[in-house]
Amino acid sequence: MTDLTHQRKHAAAAAFQFLSRFPVKMQIDFVPSLLRESVVFYPLVGATIGICVWLAGALTGAVLPAFPAAVLTLTIWVWLTGGLHLDGWMDTADGLLSYRTRERMLEIMKDSRVGAMGVIACVLLLMMKAALIADFIARGNWIYGALLILPMVWSRWFMVYAISAWPNARGDDGLAVLFKGLGERKEVQRARSSAVGLTLLAGVITFVAVWIFGPDIGTADAMVSSLGTLPWWLYPVTAVIVVPFACYIIGKFVAARISERLGGLTGDTYGAMNELLEAALLTVLSVLQGLFWL
Repeated sequence: MTDLTHQRKHAAAAAFQFLSRFPVKMQIDFVPSLLRESVVFYPLVGATIGICVWLAGALTGAVLPAFPAAVLTLTIWVWLTGGLHLDGWMDTADGLLSYRTRERMLEIMKDSRVGAMGVIACVLLLMMKAALIADFIARGNWIYGALLILPMVWSRWFMVYAISAWPNARGDDGLAVLFKGLGERKEVQRARSSAVGLTLLAGVITFVAVWIFGPDIGTADAMVSSLGTLPWWLYPVTAVIVVPFACYIIGKFVAARISERLGGLTGDTYGAMNELLEAALLTVLSVLQGLFWL
């Protein structure tokens, strides 16, 4: 095994150990250089979590009503991430929604205790995710399921982009400092290439799945003509374009507003944006499915 292959193997293992609870049994020394290299594999971690979540949704949806199946699926989803990003979501809500000074907001976010705003924000987020999952389960369009990994892929890519694009609000303190210098390296571009590759793969898998397992294409085209709906193939094409674009626009807007109030971003805000973007991008996919009558 070459040194480069060895380095990438450890970086991938570090990404999975840091962002998930997948049983990656490898001794990892989480030094800054390895953490910076590991961000290349963040989209892959997201795709793997996405596959597990939507497989759980398909299986539970086959034996349970949509909403109980969605709650069980969401429980598995939270367990797979170890609640890491959810913790950042709650801490960020406690800090930003306190409307205190910058210094006081950072102190509140560092406090291990969860306040009222954090609890409220957590409940609302989980309710939204559960509702969206229930919507996808109720539709039962699992031949389009490959596209449902896209929110997990792109939300984790945006964390990488945010680390490089905005300053650390805590200066030389906090978890984010371990990724210092990321913006000067090529890992951000490689992470983006990984996310694009996974997105294109999801699109191709969707086309193949619909072609093999979907309704007769001639019948579908006839329905398009009679009902005035859009052709089926336009949905995956639209999804692979709109989801990354929406991630960038929404994420950049939110990150800029947070940075404006805190003087930069923190480890908590990276997790919060991941949670926000997952919910937002799932909403985008739900809207697209409605537009295409899927």
